Amino acid sequence: MTTTLEFRSRILTDYPDVCTPQVLQALEALSPLNKRRRERMAARTALRKRRHEQGERIAFLDPTSLIPGTQITVADARSGNFDGAVIPPDLQRQWIQGTGPATKPRADVRSGIRNVAYALLSGADGWMFDGEDALGQVDTMSLDNHRNLKLAIARDPLFLEVAEEVATEMNRWAVGFFGRPIIADWRQQLDFTTVIYRVRGLHLDDRHIRLDGHGFSASIADMVMFVVNNHERLRAAGRSLVLYLPKTQTAEDAAYFNSIILALEAHLGLPVGTIKCYVLVEQLEQCFQLMEIRAALSPHFVGFNTGRWDYINSVSDALAWDRAFVNPNIQAITMTYGYMRTYEDRVRRAMNTPDRNGRYALWQGGMEPNIPVGSEAGVSASMKKAVAGAEREQREGASGKWVAHWKMVHIVRPVWEKVGQANQAGRAFPALTYTPEDAAGLMQLEPAPRTIAGARDLLSVALQYGNAFLRGFQAAALKPADFFGNDDVLYLMEDMATGEIRLSILWEWIHKGATLTEADAGTGCAAGAAFTPALFARLLEEEYAKLRKAGNKDVHDDSKDTTLPIARAIVQTYVQSDIKAPWYVDLLNLNLGLDDLAAAEARIARFLEAFKKDGTRLTENLDF
Repeated sequence: MTTTLEFRSRILTDYPDVCTPQVLQALEALSPLNKRRRERMAARTALRKRRHEQGERIAFLDPTSLIPGTQITVADARSGNFDGAVIPPDLQRQWIQGTGPATKPRADVRSGIRNVAYALLSGADGWMFDGEDALGQVDTMSLDNHRNLKLAIARDPLFLEVAEEVATEMNRWAVGFFGRPIIADWRQQLDFTTVIYRVRGLHLDDRHIRLDGHGFSASIADMVMFVVNNHERLRAAGRSLVLYLPKTQTAEDAAYFNSIILALEAHLGLPVGTIKCYVLVEQLEQCFQLMEIRAALSPHFVGFNTGRWDYINSVSDALAWDRAFVNPNIQAITMTYGYMRTYEDRVRRAMNTPDRNGRYALWQGGMEPNIPVGSEAGVSASMKKAVAGAEREQREGASGKWVAHWKMVHIVRPVWEKVGQANQAGRAFPALTYTPEDAAGLMQLEPAPRTIAGARDLLSVALQYGNAFLRGFQAAALKPADFFGNDDVLYLMEDMATGEIRLSILWEWIHKGATLTEADAGTGCAAGAAFTPALFARLLEEEYAKLRKAGNKDVHDDSKDTTLPIARAIVQTYVQSDIKAPWYVDLLNLNLGLDDLAAAEARIARFLEAFKKDGTRLTENLDF
């Protein structure tokens, strides 16, 4: 079957260094796999719809069945009867991985590439350059991300010039904060950090490529551009080719990702297993299929990462039909809370199950979103909390964790330095089991507050995040409006996941008749009062008004009559809709580049109409 790739105007002429002939050839070679991706997304949506309509809980797979897309039985996967990946030397020790994009919104190369310099000079063991949740999709930002990373890996003279400047700035900050510099030899420091790339998820279309008039997989586009543009230089330097795979829901998804990797390796003439991958565990259904995912991705799979926001969102979404499942305030849902505790425990047990060659996998802990900027008291309290969180994860068996800002690397990394172990692969934990009790634990609620203050936090940050996204800042430093101007409360680095979970919880509270656990004098609500649509509407107006009155530091003035009203319209429509949309990001992507509220409202209505009708997600770039 003949396929036709189509590119937005000027993409090929403006980005010949990214969309090279070799990249275009690889995209053509892998383009037949896009049809299967579209089928997977349709099947996932249909299954979600059936579960919601029939009140069907996610269950463990039949051990006698084959993992879809493979010849491996579920029983063999669970027992480790497969050939897992060899962990390469540069992944053996990943105490701290930083995460963030390789550019900034609408930035020229010199300005945007500073992000890469900060990352590679940070002292992190690895840096996950993000093409997904923390990377804005405005204009050509996804391509700028690839361009800057390619220049940095090639040690382009411009990058080296910028890196020298950035090293001086980082040391100046470190002397003020630690009393000492953190970079001795900036050129040598650039080679310390392992480069990792997070491709966009299977649910996302690329904004600049179409195939036969339909959206083209952002996952394939990112994988091809990163690997094809950089594999020769990375391998020549003895470095691994490493990817993070997000939003994978099942072992069937993992097998599909594996087919993309195998096709790319074959196209480039690379030995099978050259490309390594971590998988983010950010979907409830993954925890029912952890060993199956490991097996489906062998011999490429090296480890799992345990996030927080995305996973909470997936649990909320999977149980949207269950009126008895109502989350508390977001602050209460820590990694030691109910279903989160079970989730983390299953991941560490899966990682420490050997394959038939006695190989284990890695567990990278969750995100530290704090930034050490604020009052002395605020920073001190937040840094103590960050270190305590890292110590807990290390005790529980994680080989390392993530940070969202380079300034956090030297604050958190000493937790693992003191222990001195490269990783904790092979540490003894009980074998995974697959009982009804195990399944129930993955959905276990525990008593916790549900308050008006919690609702304001959910609303304020969701509105701010939507506004930031629409302006191109898919990673943003945020805090609730009630704490603007209070330097004792630090900003947190947030990405797409923070918006997803906040809207999911607000949707739950309205549509499941959630009750408040505490009285609130400001609203006159008593303990036990229902969180009604009318109460939501009142809080939305109040929180929106706070953002319109906020200073430019917190809410850019030029957004208050452009993207902020659109963000409000999306939040209102998503939360009030009887049918829960699966992804907040869909509605945000649909409105990128718009400043006109009426046009945005038409697109929002069109999206929900299509989804309610037959589950169709409008994900293609309407401005192509």
